Amino acid sequence: MSRLIVWNMLSLDGYFEGAKSWDVEWFHPYFTGELEAFSLEQLRRADALLFGRITYEGMSAYWQRAEGEDARYMNTLPKVVFSSTLARADWANTRLVKSGMEAEVKALKQQGARDLYVFGSGQLCADLLAAGLVDEVRLCIQPIVIGRGATLFGRGLQRMNMTLLEARPLANGCVILRYEPQGSA
Repeated sequence: MSRLIVWNMLSLDGYFEGAKSWDVEWFHPYFTGELEAFSLEQLRRADALLFGRITYEGMSAYWQRAEGEDARYMNTLPKVVFSSTLARADWANTRLVKSGMEAEVKALKQQGARDLYVFGSGQLCADLLAAGLVDEVRLCIQPIVIGRGATLFGRGLQRMNMTLLEARPLANGCVILRYEPQGSA
């Protein structure tokens, strides 16, 4: 059975993107060495990647033109995009799901043997957490304050306790935090 893992970068002041949609340049200087290796290892263990529409559109535009081992994984891994408004999903190995997110994710978890990852996709992350489908939340806290932006889970979630699984400081000043939602699926 697959585990569903939310993986995101956060600024020290709690934002996963800047003031505008897809404003993520602030974390690029830290995406080197250990962090790059950690991210690549996650891709090697993935069965599939899950996205909301906005993150899907940004990732698709970027990774289809990128090169390297990480681009190879991003372009060949199965992907599922959850959107009621997207007309079609043209990125290689992507399937569009317009409704029934909970049932679809439960089926993916049952069918798989390796990890399922959600990158970005703040609203999808919040919906998956609220549904009790997230097995682990992984965050990489970047040593930067960006002042304003979008919070990862929005503001509508109910209180939810987490159990710390790991806190791993990196040489570049980032810290990878791994949490398990209490009562996770």
